[in-house]
Amino acid sequence: MPIPAPNLYPPFNIVRLSHVEYCVTDLSASRAFYVDTLGLQVTDEDDIRIYLRAMEERGHHCICLVQADKAEVGALGFKLFDDSDLDAAARFFDEKSLPVEWVERPFMGRAFRTRDPWGIPLEFYVKMDRLPPIHQKYKLYNGVKPLRIDHFNMFSADVDASVAFYNEIGFRVTEYTEDDESGKVWAAWMHRKGGVHDVAFTNGTGPRLHHSAFWVPTPLNIIDLCDLMATTGYVTNIERGPGRHGISNAFFLYVRDPDGHRIEIYCSDYQTVDPDLEPIRWALDDPQRQTLWGAPAPRSWFEEGSTFEGADTTESKMTAQPIIAP
Repeated sequence: MPIPAPNLYPPFNIVRLSHVEYCVTDLSASRAFYVDTLGLQVTDEDDIRIYLRAMEERGHHCICLVQADKAEVGALGFKLFDDSDLDAAARFFDEKSLPVEWVERPFMGRAFRTRDPWGIPLEFYVKMDRLPPIHQKYKLYNGVKPLRIDHFNMFSADVDASVAFYNEIGFRVTEYTEDDESGKVWAAWMHRKGGVHDVAFTNGTGPRLHHSAFWVPTPLNIIDLCDLMATTGYVTNIERGPGRHGISNAFFLYVRDPDGHRIEIYCSDYQTVDPDLEPIRWALDDPQRQTLWGAPAPRSWFEEGSTFEGADTTESKMTAQPIIAP
């Protein structure tokens, strides 16, 4: 299926991805990982929730950790341009016969939750409490020195269908992997904010969240995190990397939190602001698409992911497979 032409005038204006809600089984263990090891900043917490932001972010939070009996993902959040876009988005999902539930959220203004056609829980809003800047409070920089949340990557049982839907609401494809034999898209990267992606879709049993990613200042911060994790009891939480992707050109590291949620630490992709930017196509059998240099991805990277709360999964019928590490 061909990549759709970019929809430059979508029914509502998504500014960027915003936040993720992780359900975790041990809040104190998750706090130690995200705060003491990765270096995210606590903006509010109680016995059942911890709100976190990265160093450049002015919004109240980019992660909400919620104590739960089961590790899963509660919602993926997106910021819209203004209140008229919020109302337009609610109408759009309602007209698609997808659920629209207006919700009260701490530290946020008007917001609603919905699901995409495959059950991924989405949260849309316009205003979130603004906090004082901390990007020049260098004594607060710890761990990998995360600057901002960058993207979500989801497993999809039908990547072509996922791309078509998210294209309809204004996400534009920057790079994609196509299977030469079937002509189907195996993975695609789509953006709103002018980087390589806000969302990506990878072939597999879905919907599941493959990872959330955080932008860091330099590749050296990633090396520092490897040293830190290797000497503080987290060496086995390092899943893949460091290395450089062919797709996106990003320097990367993948780590797992105490519940197995995958986090990518990420830097060095490129600008994609131009509306007529042509997507870059990669063949599935090109070994440099996923790893320009570095060890190939392990099997866990292709097969394991976080389930979404309330969403049933479907096995992909696409059997094509890129290179897997032995």
